[in-house]
Amino acid sequence: MQDALNYIFEEDNALDDFENMERILRAPRIFQTRRNYFEEYDEKAFATRFRLYKRSAMELLDLIESKLEFTSDRNNSLSPINQLLLTLRYYATGSHQLTMGDFAGVSRPTANRAIHRVTAAIASLNKKFIRFPETPEDIRKTQMEFYNIAKFPNVIGALDCTHVKIISPGGNHAETFRNRKGYMSINVQAVCNARLIISDIVARWPGSTHDERIFSASRRNAMFELGTYNHSVLVADSGYMNRSYIMMPLDRVQTAEETLYNESQIRTRNTIERLFGMWKRRFPVLGLGLHVHLKNCLPIIVATAVLHNLLQFKREECPPDDPALELPAPWEAIIEQGRIRQQRHPDNAREVRDINPVRRKLINNYFKTLQYS
Repeated sequence: MQDALNYIFEEDNALDDFENMERILRAPRIFQTRRNYFEEYDEKAFATRFRLYKRSAMELLDLIESKLEFTSDRNNSLSPINQLLLTLRYYATGSHQLTMGDFAGVSRPTANRAIHRVTAAIASLNKKFIRFPETPEDIRKTQMEFYNIAKFPNVIGALDCTHVKIISPGGNHAETFRNRKGYMSINVQAVCNARLIISDIVARWPGSTHDERIFSASRRNAMFELGTYNHSVLVADSGYMNRSYIMMPLDRVQTAEETLYNESQIRTRNTIERLFGMWKRRFPVLGLGLHVHLKNCLPIIVATAVLHNLLQFKREECPPDDPALELPAPWEAIIEQGRIRQQRHPDNAREVRDINPVRRKLINNYFKTLQYS
């Protein structure tokens, strides 16, 4: 019995010695120095690195600060402004979160939590900043802005899709995210107005999904089918099904009015191409690729759309490219990588008959007279 007690006593002492040794050897917690980038950089340098000018960054902070505040400063918590700047820098570089943690003076897990926390807060503003024209006044204004580009009537938006590169999400359905160019992506549908403001966005479909499939399943298509927008139309490329409210270019032109229609349609539709280029160049993470879990990719896409619109509403110019950003290719090539031209929809195969009567009427009754005006 005594031997047993001595053994237990010795074991307890050994355990105490082990715990004491572990405490001695445990690395001390180090709080890194956090730089004040808001004060450190002038206006131009700040915008180059964070893609927003200081005044816009503070206005954004006012909108989301309540969602970023901690209840105390325990454990040297990250302030709302530092959380925001960390996230904006991530959008501006697409760097791995360990690098972002070093940038902000925090650990990688802290950087991860901060980026997704701020992203969720910004994305929650989508109903405020991403709005489709609904009132008669807004519809008329949007149509007039498009008309001023190339005299195409009744246009309420330019429609198209772009691909945002992601890492493989894994699982049984991972290959559905591989697009026709061979990389994993999310196929993002957007509608924009003539001022390059995103009025509608759908960011949840795998890269292999056809543009037409995305639009067919969208709420916006249902609204058009219900006649919500009267005689308004969308301009798009030839990858969509023939609908009375989607104006696509003609593959073959035989008359002067058809040529005029095509020229006007292409110039008007070019707004969505310009939008995608500006959006990705303003927030390079969209062009370079998202190296985060799939569930975190979608809020980032929406959050950057919200930020883009916020800056477009303010008519804030896109800042200069960051010279420290290492690009794998010129920006033109990166943006082109996100463009995947869809094959013509089978419904459009017999276009010689022009089975879209609204388009034919528009060509014969409007563009035919326009060429003589």
